[in-house]
Amino acid sequence: MAVEEPKFDLVLKDGAFEVRDYGPLLVAEVTVTGDQQQAGRKGFGLLAKYIFGGNTQQRKIAMTAPVTKIAHGQTITMTAPVTQIKSEASWQVRFAMPGNLAQADLPEPNNHAVTIIALPPRRTAVLGFSGLAGETKVAAIAYELRNIIEARGMRPVGLAVIALYNPPWTPWFLRRNEVMFDVAGEMSERP
Repeated sequence: MAVEEPKFDLVLKDGAFEVRDYGPLLVAEVTVTGDQQQAGRKGFGLLAKYIFGGNTQQRKIAMTAPVTKIAHGQTITMTAPVTQIKSEASWQVRFAMPGNLAQADLPEPNNHAVTIIALPPRRTAVLGFSGLAGETKVAAIAYELRNIIEARGMRPVGLAVIALYNPPWTPWFLRRNEVMFDVAGEMSERP
């Protein structure tokens, strides 16, 4: 079953590293607490209720991919790819809304924890990986991505975003994931 993904222009591809230009995007977002897995489950559940009819129009909205998570309270040591996440870290969990819907077309969520946010156009650096997206692995990939970004003359803007593309029943070895940073600065083609 094909699931819509946000459209982008591919600026650069070098193995698993990509630089993409995304246009404006509408997302449904919740902020939840817990570790990475707990927050993902809580956030997914709240957002799924919204798109499966938990809104003022009791209208279903098509599922899209990826589900993204952004940690607040996360620190990444710059000398080693180790992450420390507070036990009560907060996470923003987001579902992209289908590209054919404008903000005025979206029904109001029944749960006030769900908000609709318009993201502006942005340039994003991405490092893809397969398998499970555990905290240690994500921290190592975020560290590697930050180094690649800086080696190419850009600078990461904001926090790392974890993008998960597959439903939970997908075998771990077939899962598609990404770590993303919005970036600024002029990019060099070669590091």
